[in-house]
Amino acid sequence: MKSITYGEISFNKVCEKIKEYTEKDSEFEYVISVGTDSQSVDGYTKVVSVIALVRKSKGGIFFYDIKKVKNMKSLKQKILKETQYSIELASKVMDYILENDINASLEVHVDIGHQGETKYLIKEIAGWVMALGFKCCLKPDSYTSSGIADKITKKGSKVC
Repeated sequence: MKSITYGEISFNKVCEKIKEYTEKDSEFEYVISVGTDSQSVDGYTKVVSVIALVRKSKGGIFFYDIKKVKNMKSLKQKILKETQYSIELASKVMDYILENDINASLEVHVDIGHQGETKYLIKEIAGWVMALGFKCCLKPDSYTSSGIADKITKKGSKVC
């Protein structure tokens, strides 16, 4: 994974940073969100998964991973793959949270909403995420996928 603050960082180090961050100011409420976005570029699809940790009313940090996969042309295929990556990453984060008694809620952010081309996928995608025990956030509340990850997927992004 990568971080603007810490550079290249292993998933285990990401988890350690989450623990340090949440223990620093334990009176605050923390939300960990996981989201993925993708963008087709130059014959492949750039997939960015993000773990964001927000200290409510006091900022946050995020970590991201970039994958290049075979070009996905179908919008439904992209959304399903993004959700799959987010669920897999959220599951690993949840295991760490539970093992280390970290006081933070965990959300999966998906890049779909009630407006636009993806609204027909809401029942299917949100149902999948919630059936696995995660809180599912849609646009406009899915800032990790539709905000952070989206910006990193864009060609020319300074974060890479």
